[in-house]
Amino acid sequence: MDAKAWWQDAVIYQVYPRSFQDSNGDGIGDLRGIIARADYFAWLGIDAVWFSPFFASPQADYGYDVSNYTDIDPDYGTLADFDELVAALHARNIRIIVDFVPNHSSDQHPWFLESRKSLNNPKRDWYTWRSPAPGGGPPNNWLSLAGGRSWEYDQATGQYYLHSFLKEQPDLNWRNPAVRDAMHDVLRFWIDRGVDGFRVDAIGCIAKDPQLRDDPPNPDYKEGDPPFARNRMVNSANRPEVMEFVAGMRRVVDAEPGSRVMIGEVYLKPAEIGAYYGTGSDGFQLPTNFNLLWAPWKRAAVFEAVESYEAALPKAAWPDWVLGNHDQSRIATRIGKAQARVAMLLLLTLRGTPIVYFGDELALEDIVIPLDKQRDPFGINMPGKGQGRDPERCPMPWDETPKGGFTSGEPWLPIAASGPGSSVEAQRDDEASMLSLTRRILALRRSEPALSRGAWTPMTVEGEVVAYLRSDGGKRFAVVLNLEGKRKTVRFAEANSGRIVLSTHDIARTGAVGRDLVLAANEGVVIAI
Repeated sequence: MDAKAWWQDAVIYQVYPRSFQDSNGDGIGDLRGIIARADYFAWLGIDAVWFSPFFASPQADYGYDVSNYTDIDPDYGTLADFDELVAALHARNIRIIVDFVPNHSSDQHPWFLESRKSLNNPKRDWYTWRSPAPGGGPPNNWLSLAGGRSWEYDQATGQYYLHSFLKEQPDLNWRNPAVRDAMHDVLRFWIDRGVDGFRVDAIGCIAKDPQLRDDPPNPDYKEGDPPFARNRMVNSANRPEVMEFVAGMRRVVDAEPGSRVMIGEVYLKPAEIGAYYGTGSDGFQLPTNFNLLWAPWKRAAVFEAVESYEAALPKAAWPDWVLGNHDQSRIATRIGKAQARVAMLLLLTLRGTPIVYFGDELALEDIVIPLDKQRDPFGINMPGKGQGRDPERCPMPWDETPKGGFTSGEPWLPIAASGPGSSVEAQRDDEASMLSLTRRILALRRSEPALSRGAWTPMTVEGEVVAYLRSDGGKRFAVVLNLEGKRKTVRFAEANSGRIVLSTHDIARTGAVGRDLVLAANEGVVIAI
């Protein structure tokens, strides 16, 4: 490990800007709202904030359709606001990570507007255009992750353009050196404005089979799966050539003074994630590991997700962990509020860099969105397929008022409050709250390097209990997690005498522990050995 790599010790907090804090009453979160909440990040105890897109955009996919990579959308503010945000967070020793969306632009980006003008336009090859198949129709069978085909016909030029997501998000052609140069300049632009890293969106889609061969059918597809799962995306995504483009990005980022991190959005199994680390200096420092997010909340599945990932890591690679984000149902909805406390302890005490999704520190749950309030095009395009992402994107409840202290206007989505006591205001002074627990875990992690950089070793116990050791030098901690809603006595196979330094269940619990440990229902503890 590089002792100077700040991101190896860091806890990263993801903010979905549209839903964090509105400053002007239009119901949409913005940069000035985030600035007003800067003290919250410091109080909570996180080290870096990753911001989902706030770039200029028609908002077809709420910022992931970028029409200008080097400007702020008016919904969110101005470049001057961004500069002030950088200054505010850096003054509090908090790093800034911004989204980078390299696979596609908006169909309103000047590059694409030029590209679609004619077959011989200089920007034509900045995107993937193809003539219809010999018998007519799209060039191949590729399916969009947003529903439907990946090809949109352009009547004016008689060709189709490729879009891995919405038709408003045409894919850039990264095989064109001019595209790579332009996108590398985007990275330099934000580095010059003070960012400390990039989360790179949809990186697996950035390289496609140059022959545009069909994707084969997926033999594991079952009724109820999203439509795009009908095919195995072996030609339309996750090609080996992806790493050539990642290496180019990494060279640009590393060439600038300072220490920065690149986080890659990689939805793959543990054995497949390793390739995205590259050789260490030409890949991502942190390809995102979503396998805990998908795992059934059972001891065997949790250990499988952890151990298979640890085993698959390349030498000297550093792990990361995710339990929630802007595209997935909230953890408290998936496993319940009581177990969400246990999950937070797991997330923050595994070996590696944890990424906490905003609101999970409050145990927020998905909100049921009435049909007339739904905004996400994925859910609208694929009704009944579980693809709608509005429920996990609802605005932060800062207080107990109907609008949650988020806005003075009409919020763009319903406030994410899930009953009385959901808000920051209600939980901040309640020592038993999820917010207070998260803050205690973060403080313990910061004070004990064994819980961030230490070795991870599983412990043998019986029943639905996850237990492991974290050790660094002469310091050892046991983390023991009861995954069930019933009281149980845990007998350890190895000597385990020590004292409890943190409990998810009882703030006052600090007793000595021997060979046996009694856990309350839904309780996790940290034991100093």
